[in-house]
Amino acid sequence: MSLRVVFAGTPEFAVPSLRAAANRAEVVAVYTQPDRPSGRGRQLALSPVKVQAMALGIPVFQPQDFRSERERDTLRALRPDVMLVVAYGLILPPSVLAIPTYGCWNVHASLLPRWRGAAPIQRAIEAGDTHTGVCLMQMEKGLDTGPVLLCLDTGITPTDTGGSLHDRLALLGAEMVEDSLKLLRAGIRPVPVSQPEEGVIYAHKLDKSEAILDWTQSATVLVNKARAFHPWPVCEANVSGERLRIHAAFALPLQHRSSPGTVLAASRAGLDIACGEGALRLLTVQRDGGRPVAIGDYLNARPNLRGL
Repeated sequence: MSLRVVFAGTPEFAVPSLRAAANRAEVVAVYTQPDRPSGRGRQLALSPVKVQAMALGIPVFQPQDFRSERERDTLRALRPDVMLVVAYGLILPPSVLAIPTYGCWNVHASLLPRWRGAAPIQRAIEAGDTHTGVCLMQMEKGLDTGPVLLCLDTGITPTDTGGSLHDRLALLGAEMVEDSLKLLRAGIRPVPVSQPEEGVIYAHKLDKSEAILDWTQSATVLVNKARAFHPWPVCEANVSGERLRIHAAFALPLQHRSSPGTVLAASRAGLDIACGEGALRLLTVQRDGGRPVAIGDYLNARPNLRGL
């Protein structure tokens, strides 16, 4: 059967899912956040989803919200069978959720009910999770509380960052969108499964203030945070009197009696900093006003640290 799909999304994470939807159904419209000023020139920037929709020749709508009956009437006039929502950034009221024939389906970047909320990818890495995935959820009034329709999972490797896991889950989400629309076109509606009450954890939005490393914490905690907060907001730390942004590091399970924050060793292999437990080996850092550099290049500019 033919499907009329309305797609709602905004950032780069949603773009693969939009392409997948366009491959499997008739995407009659795309909803995305209004254009907003960006950069030093404060020029209006188009969302990645809007750019992709325009390239596909799909009409784009950018309401501030759905509070007005006129906006809801516009959506009704599109006669959607289903509304696919992927990182849209607007809360959809029950009056909107009820418009599509099959309701609104949300692609969420975690294995619900773990990591409901705004930053599931980064929080999973920060917590040291070794497993995550994407869920297709039937949207309801609560925040990421609806029944789950489909899931796909993936491991989290020790070298994954917020950026690498984001990209992998975006592709996995697109695969799930294709699977779900293929089923629906065949007349098979995915069976909704209620989320368990146990295991609910919220992934709160990232804040720059969280990105400052505290050397009294363990090296494992710090490296997980550095991985999670890359490429944004990027962790910062005081290293021998200088503020550095930490772009790559790993934890060393070594024993020491030095105060947290002490430089234990410095060579082209890395800059080892004492932590509350173990040490953090810095591999790529960035000075104020500079660009990210390998630790060997950084040490060339700080000869007082070499040979420690």
